[in-house]
Amino acid sequence: MNVRTDARPGAGHQTVTSCDPSHPEIADATAPTDASTHAPLVQLAWSDELLGYDFGWGHPMAPYRLASTLDLARGIGLLDSPDLQVVPAPVASDAVIARIHTRDFIAAVHRAMPDPTYGLGTEDCPVFPHMHDAAARQVGASVQVASAVASGHALHGMNIAGGMHHAQPGHASGFCIYNDAAVAVAHLLDSLDVSGRQPRIAYIDIDAHHGDGVETAFWDDPRVMTISVHQDGDTLFPGSGPATAIGGPHAPGSAVNIALPPRTTSHDWLRAFGSIVPAVVGAFAPDVIVSQHGCDSHGRDPLSDLRVSVYAQNAVAAEIHRLAHQYCGGRWVALGGGGYATYDVVPLVWTSLLAVALHRPLDLARDLPVAWVGAVEEVTGMDVATLLEEPTPWEPESVQQTRVVHVVGPSEGASAWPPTAPTSQVPAGLTRAEKVSAAVTDAIADTQGNIFPLLHLVS
Repeated sequence: MNVRTDARPGAGHQTVTSCDPSHPEIADATAPTDASTHAPLVQLAWSDELLGYDFGWGHPMAPYRLASTLDLARGIGLLDSPDLQVVPAPVASDAVIARIHTRDFIAAVHRAMPDPTYGLGTEDCPVFPHMHDAAARQVGASVQVASAVASGHALHGMNIAGGMHHAQPGHASGFCIYNDAAVAVAHLLDSLDVSGRQPRIAYIDIDAHHGDGVETAFWDDPRVMTISVHQDGDTLFPGSGPATAIGGPHAPGSAVNIALPPRTTSHDWLRAFGSIVPAVVGAFAPDVIVSQHGCDSHGRDPLSDLRVSVYAQNAVAAEIHRLAHQYCGGRWVALGGGGYATYDVVPLVWTSLLAVALHRPLDLARDLPVAWVGAVEEVTGMDVATLLEEPTPWEPESVQQTRVVHVVGPSEGASAWPPTAPTSQVPAGLTRAEKVSAAVTDAIADTQGNIFPLLHLVS
């Protein structure tokens, strides 16, 4: 493609707002800040070589989803925005990757030979030619945009090829070779200047699968809060992320897990996010937000059992954007992630994400470019939606779910927890949808009960 060339509010009473992108607080956050007048609003790392991260025919992690996203963004006109800078995605050095991964594992990836000790050559992570360079380029792209945000060369950074959140320090896992998200967070910890104190990074993961690799990397690091909104690990890979996983002994409350039942709808997914995430981010007061936008929670995705619409995922992206402006001076790094409905979901969600970052949110009822629809139908041989979002059974009934949460001092009522926490004390004979919604209410209560007292939050 053609490439064109710390003030945070203090602790006080905090209101958790709706995840509705039309909410006035979110609309206000889209006004340019001082930082954005001196630098591109968004830096997007992209090189066609990122398509080389290819496990082969039939593997769910199809590189076509990336190419299709860039084509849709171009067709809508986002890539022509004067507020967007597209930069090449470099290959990260071994030294950069070793900030998270072991040298032995990096050497094994270089060899590109099946080795189950390192999770290589499995059904999830088969080896392929030039595997190291392909995975290291994902890392380089995420570190590139994180560097731009840390240095003030861009307000927001984006790498749609990133978000490989399952990779562990010593082995590959779940389609992920290197954990670019964890390396980017580590880079921010090393490079962000916050006037003589330790920086704080909030990592928000909305993939259907638990963000286990990033959580592991920073499990006992009080400088990093990892937040994961995912399908319950008892029902989905990687089998982790219960509400009771709250961080290590030196960082209690730094791991926030919201484990949702199968068949969670957009309405309940937004309710769970809005009931917890704005409150814990506000209590932590980060300097930068890094977010992972895996979109495999969509109802059409073949690898999860959630029912979350494009609309809901776009609303959460807008809320994360608002939080970045409210607490981080706008500093935000947005990454891709999972998503295996490669032509009818992934491009729509990630194009909408780029539009949010550019402060140009899209009307989800708009027609998709005819040329893009035609190209996708030619490649896939399948009919493609002609709108960014079409009404579906998993469309939320309402996103006007507002929960009020107050930040209190350690001596101001923290011992009064728990208050009358929401529970699903409901009679038998419910419909399946009602049972799922009641289970979501329980999941919210579980996370609040485990995390809120540690952060001096009450609901």
